[in-house]
Amino acid sequence: MRRILVDFARKRPKANDAPVYHVSLEEAAFVAEESDADLVALDEALTELAAFDERKARIVEMKFFGGLKTEEIAEVLGVAEITILREWQKAKAWLYLQLKKD
Repeated sequence: MRRILVDFARKRPKANDAPVYHVSLEEAAFVAEESDADLVALDEALTELAAFDERKARIVEMKFFGGLKTEEIAEVLGVAEITILREWQKAKAWLYLQLKKD
């Protein structure tokens, strides 16, 4: 799903006058029209995150792109739910800093 959304975002023409919306990762999952540039930036940041912490990147992918709940992610990865919650918080903080730089 991540690849499909990012490829679609890259192929769409860029609109310089498009409004900019700032939302959390959780809120963004419910936004119907996502900013293509933000989606591409998120993909690039996730690739960087995966380079040094694969599990955090997988958690973000499953939660953000896959729409899985904490319990489901814990089951898939074979870890406790509290571990997923901790890793999710750390991943969100790291992604926030990365995306804020851009």
